[in-house]
Amino acid sequence: MGQDRGKYDFYIGLGLAISSSIFIGGSFILKKKGLLRLARKGSMRAGQGGHAYLKEWLWWAGLLSMGAGEAANFAAYAFAPATLVTPLGALSVLVSAVLSSYFLTERLNLHGKLGCLLSILGSTTMVIHAPQEEEISSLEDMAKKLVDPGFFVFATLVIIVALIFIFVVGPRHGQTNILVYITICSVIGALSVSCVKGLGIAIKEAIAGKSVVRNPLAWILLLGLIACVSTQINYLNKALDIFNTSLVTPIYYVFFTTSVLSCSAILFKEWGHMGTDDVIGTLSGFLTIIVGIFLLHAFKDVSVSLATLAVSIRKEERAANGSAPHSTYELLHNESTGDMEDREMGLPFDSVSRRNGAMSSSLDH
Repeated sequence: MGQDRGKYDFYIGLGLAISSSIFIGGSFILKKKGLLRLARKGSMRAGQGGHAYLKEWLWWAGLLSMGAGEAANFAAYAFAPATLVTPLGALSVLVSAVLSSYFLTERLNLHGKLGCLLSILGSTTMVIHAPQEEEISSLEDMAKKLVDPGFFVFATLVIIVALIFIFVVGPRHGQTNILVYITICSVIGALSVSCVKGLGIAIKEAIAGKSVVRNPLAWILLLGLIACVSTQINYLNKALDIFNTSLVTPIYYVFFTTSVLSCSAILFKEWGHMGTDDVIGTLSGFLTIIVGIFLLHAFKDVSVSLATLAVSIRKEERAANGSAPHSTYELLHNESTGDMEDREMGLPFDSVSRRNGAMSSSLDH
């Protein structure tokens, strides 16, 4: 019965995590379509300080979709391992990119399509090999996990590193080094996910009729979550304001997810009962998602497709036969056929960044 219940909870958490990505990815499409509709009407845009979007139903639909996605993501941590839920957050970026190509006429180039495919393959691999965490059914079990010597040392190191980066490294190098603010967000993110996991268990207990309000651990977890999320939002906004979102998003995903995987392995002992094949499968899936997210973001402004690759190959063949050599990307910009650029070059899709299920759109800034 316990094993059946564990599998039942696992699939509930998996379904919630996937639905969260769909809702959050779709929310940006709805919000952007609402903002574009206002721009066509001549209303003052949000980036210029206008608030006409508050009267646009599409924008509100996007906001409600974002709220539903965040709620589903929060609930997913109560049922499934954080090692599974957190990496699946990358699917929201994929959903946003795919939907924008259909509803916002923003073209996905060849790199983007390969990135989407790799993200799906990596996510599938992680789902197949996802670890089954130890059974934690109450706040009492959670309290025992939190005072475990291994997690206590880990949490202490995380806080020390975060404080050093906030008060020493940040003021000196935060404006020039992209890793400073991202590191702060990532290490603090590991603690925020642990708080979310504990609060999810508290909510499950409350629904079951147990008294949770009088348990001090529930309030400690709530205050810890507020402090961690506030810190993450602050420094993530700083990173997005200073550096290119195309760089911040994949780097932050890698750092944040790695931090959460490490924390989950120490706190919940998720990796203790896994076989060698599952460990290799989980890590391989994670690395595949990283490559997919990198391709999706790093080359999104490069106009490359199967057609242009074919043209490049023919040019290189002619160059090998005596013509002047040309590089692949020079051909993309110097191609004499102007309509090819018009056909292949689309607006770069909306830059999206992920923070524990929460995302920031560059359009809203």
